[in-house]
Amino acid sequence: MSRAETALREGVAAHFPPGHARQIGIAVSGGGDSLALLHILAEIAADTPLTLRAVTVDHGLRADAAEEAAMVASIAAGLGITHETVTWTGWGGAGNLQDQARRARYDLLSSWARQHDIEQVAIGHTADDQAETFFMRLARASGVDGLSGMPVRRQHGGVTFVRPLLDQTRASLRNYLTHKGVAWIDDPSNDDTRFDRVKVRQALEHLRPLGLTPQVICETAKNLAAARAALGWYACNEARHLVHIDEGDVVFARASFGQLQPEIARRLLQQALVWVAGTEYPPRRRAIALALAAIRDGTGMTLNGCKIALTSKKIRVFREYSAVRSVVTSSDQPWDGRWQMTGPHANDLRIRALGEEGLAQCNRWRETGLPFSSLAGYPSVWRGDTLVCAPHADFGEGWTATLLRDGDVFFSALLVH
Repeated sequence: MSRAETALREGVAAHFPPGHARQIGIAVSGGGDSLALLHILAEIAADTPLTLRAVTVDHGLRADAAEEAAMVASIAAGLGITHETVTWTGWGGAGNLQDQARRARYDLLSSWARQHDIEQVAIGHTADDQAETFFMRLARASGVDGLSGMPVRRQHGGVTFVRPLLDQTRASLRNYLTHKGVAWIDDPSNDDTRFDRVKVRQALEHLRPLGLTPQVICETAKNLAAARAALGWYACNEARHLVHIDEGDVVFARASFGQLQPEIARRLLQQALVWVAGTEYPPRRRAIALALAAIRDGTGMTLNGCKIALTSKKIRVFREYSAVRSVVTSSDQPWDGRWQMTGPHANDLRIRALGEEGLAQCNRWRETGLPFSSLAGYPSVWRGDTLVCAPHADFGEGWTATLLRDGDVFFSALLVH
């Protein structure tokens, strides 16, 4: 094994230290990056008590995709690795194809991982991918968070996705495969200039003579990630002093919020909107800026399925009733991605937003201290048109409602590593 191959193997192994998860999933498309990752992890697993499972996502967009997945299965079998293919059938022909495919890919991978009790899935993003992401976000005028690039680890659907190749270039990985005599597939969409990423990839070739190599760009992203972590720590520290989690609402001390540095205020409001709405991604930076302006003007606004309401002393962020009015689930299922109801479940019971109709049947709701407009968006259990319970409106009737992501998550999510 050459010195370069040894360094490559050790670099990947460092992301999966002994004593952590002993079963690792690997997302393999058949391209050079993911095939290199498959072979590197196979070498590591040969010397460690590590079990590998490979998976390929067939997006159903190309006629060759099924054949390529079969090729990956054959390669994995040759390495003694179990392989499965999962298929996406959700493309309707409208919208941003690459964005929808990416979101679907993570959903499918996390679902597959959960089925096999896999806590970590390795994916083959490289330094080149990081550089492309940096410039795509730069074109959207992203701030520190966006320009920090893709993290080495991210959570999605209860699964940790690990990017152990972010310090490696595509060229180095292809050299590795060539030395091992392994062929890879070149996806024709990687040359399709209809996609922004392809345009950026081609433009980056012209920047190399200026010293803007993937490695340099990745180093810049790392520097910004360090700044992002510092801002997150400062924001969390401020939040501990001026934020109150009131059931499912986030409440800021208005005077203290108004004295914050603008970037810290932006981070706190952004996190409030994400936590209350239960969304994975925050609103656009421009939308947050408009919300902060509305707070300064004393008007408040609606954003991300949340209401931002002001009193003389407080800023309250709560779920907007109209955003959850049509959300209905069985009584034993999570509601709005945020709440789990516990009580005497029955097949004819449904959870839906309390609304004005439900609040009219809760005589003691004022005793809770929660505003009427906030309570309207809280979960309640119904049998047909009859209200069975509304725990947050002091009408529990033996039921409780628990946040799936409690207040501690609000604070911890401000910290980025």
